[in-house]
Amino acid sequence: MKDLKFCLFFVVLLISKIHAQSNWKDNLFISSSYKFGSVLPEYQFVHSIVDQNIQQVELSVFKETSGKNYWQKIYKYPKLGFSFFYTSLGNNEILGHEFALFPFVSLQSSPSKKFHIENKFGLGAGFVTRKFNLINNYKNVAIGSKLNVHFSYELGMNFNLNEKLNLKTALNFNHFSNANLKEPNLGINTFSASLGFDYLIGKKTERLSPEIPEFNPKNEFAFIYAFGGKHTRALQQTVYFTSSISLEYKRVSGRIFHLGGGLDLFYDAATKTEMSVPGKIPYKSIYDFRTGFHLSQEFVYNKFSFILQEGFYIGLTDKVEKSPIYNRAIFRYKWNEHFFTHISMKSHLYILDYPEIGLGIYL
Repeated sequence: MKDLKFCLFFVVLLISKIHAQSNWKDNLFISSSYKFGSVLPEYQFVHSIVDQNIQQVELSVFKETSGKNYWQKIYKYPKLGFSFFYTSLGNNEILGHEFALFPFVSLQSSPSKKFHIENKFGLGAGFVTRKFNLINNYKNVAIGSKLNVHFSYELGMNFNLNEKLNLKTALNFNHFSNANLKEPNLGINTFSASLGFDYLIGKKTERLSPEIPEFNPKNEFAFIYAFGGKHTRALQQTVYFTSSISLEYKRVSGRIFHLGGGLDLFYDAATKTEMSVPGKIPYKSIYDFRTGFHLSQEFVYNKFSFILQEGFYIGLTDKVEKSPIYNRAIFRYKWNEHFFTHISMKSHLYILDYPEIGLGIYL
């Protein structure tokens, strides 16, 4: 509780300092919510050490967009902001607590002027107070590093009480893990229900309605090289090099959503180590490589996009997990008409494999 009180004091002090300044921008909100829930029982041996419900606090600063560009209008004037997040983890001695800081976007629909439904997505960094230690904390098989990647999703309802104050309630999912950069890396998932308030600091401006340019459908082809690193499941300290080459096609038939597919070639230097355990077939160097094809769904906001891919190994298959399928979640930024970069996470269903940094060119 001392850690929580200190962080709450720090955030309140920060908000007070900002409030003392005179240059407030329009449509700026501060927000707070309390959440109550539990750790999800994804792994039985993790759930067996969870002996209490979890409590969470989220403090946010966000701005409601007003239509300065046509993308804001297309997405019905989303909210953009930062959140400070605290959660207990069900066992203070073994799992400790987590603190996270992440940017978020909240997409809203408005059945009426007083009521909004919101989908909020956040991704950032999380810090845990307790991690795995072979001597002092060997029961914590979920968390291998104090610094982690934190993902947040919230489905909520927002009620306008007056011009300044909103009441909100939501269902919340949070996940954190270290993207398989250090073992163990099972990570922890939490589910909670929340109640909170949004308060408008300044004034709310009238929404603009910019003209949306004419759209011309087209076909796009891309070449991507990506690289990353991973640990094995043997609690080793070695980071093994990974890389991939992809050829992609997509039909750009609309501004927001694109469908496509592609071919993939993967290289995984950890294969030999992972196949050295009993029960695996004899290792061959060709097993370092995998080939497959994928389907993709891309959601676009201006130069940013979020992509989900579902892949199937064909030819050189996975000899380690023996999984016939693979998945990738990708955050991509398009610099211009020809070049883009992205960050992705490759997995086999819910089992994370490794992160990648990708460099791409449109052909």
